[in-house]
Amino acid sequence: MIKQILSGVSGVALAFAITTAAQAAEFGSADEAKAMLYKAVVAVKADKDKALEMFNTGQGGFLDRDLYPFCILVSDGKIVAQGGSLTQKYLGQNMRPLKDAVGKAYGEEIFQAAQQPEGKISDVSYMFPKPIANSPPVPKVSFVTRVGDLGCGVGYYAEP
Repeated sequence: MIKQILSGVSGVALAFAITTAAQAAEFGSADEAKAMLYKAVVAVKADKDKALEMFNTGQGGFLDRDLYPFCILVSDGKIVAQGGSLTQKYLGQNMRPLKDAVGKAYGEEIFQAAQQPEGKISDVSYMFPKPIANSPPVPKVSFVTRVGDLGCGVGYYAEP
């Protein structure tokens, strides 16, 4: 009987591990987000206009599941690149007034992170729904850095 209980627990644990791994594969990790940010910085430095176009269209590997770069002007916070499914919603808007589901002014925090010296990467945490139907807001973190006159970032969901 104990053997049956343990095998049942092992099965549940295994099912949980498989489900968690599948969910994790559906969304990008912190390491993948940071790698995409580094790639975005290189692209902006090489050809800013082409990079912004690729970010907005997801071309060149700049859309991977829920990972995509976004960029704002460091002068005024205007969003000039916003990949993923949000392109039409935020492109051209001022990032600064944006608040998350619990009222945190994450837009202002991203703007302030973009004011830091080039090469410094800041973490901005906030609550944001996953890109799936009826998703409640969950913890999300964006890595943000300055690249010339732009502040660029890539965010990931901090929980699977």
